[in-house]
Amino acid sequence: MTAEFLSIHPDNPQPRFIKMACNILRDGGVAVVPTDSSYALCCMMEQKNAMERIARIRQISKRHNFTLICRDLSELSTYARVENSFFRLIKNNTPGAYTFILPATKEVPRRLMNEKRRTIGIRVPKCNILEALLAELNEPLMSCSLIMPGEEEAESDPVEINHKIGSIVDVIVDGGVLHPQATTVIRFEDGSPIVRRVGIGDPTPFE
Repeated sequence: MTAEFLSIHPDNPQPRFIKMACNILRDGGVAVVPTDSSYALCCMMEQKNAMERIARIRQISKRHNFTLICRDLSELSTYARVENSFFRLIKNNTPGAYTFILPATKEVPRRLMNEKRRTIGIRVPKCNILEALLAELNEPLMSCSLIMPGEEEAESDPVEINHKIGSIVDVIVDGGVLHPQATTVIRFEDGSPIVRRVGIGDPTPFE
């Protein structure tokens, strides 16, 4: 198997390529896509086999906390419970390079949430390619950063990614070489936001 390699313009994504990538995802495929922080491995939320493939590629536990990538805040509120004060805070800082840890709703499959806390990580990234994919799919993507086993930093070059894992994923969306940085992680608990990790997103509004 060789992955479909689609070079998509980062500012003006070609609709034909967007549809091709989405069709592969709908068929249960595993995709490599650019985000506003790094390249990520993605699949459709209900595709359990694809999720297990991602876990094998990353060599991570099935209990690893995946992140839902949402198109906008209306999707976010479908999958997470958000207090009004938090909603305004999130709205003022999205789209952006943040991962928000929030209480999960019943719409989230149990295998995707933190079992003890019943929480889910959710992102609304600022990335034209990803926005186009999510608009075409009309539902969120399950994702995790593309960090190869033994490495500490996410992959940044789609050509190198193709060499490394092009035989074990279904589509690689080439959005150019990125400068990978971690997202800023914000957990909402006990009535206030808590900065759990400082990354590319400005943590100041949440402190």
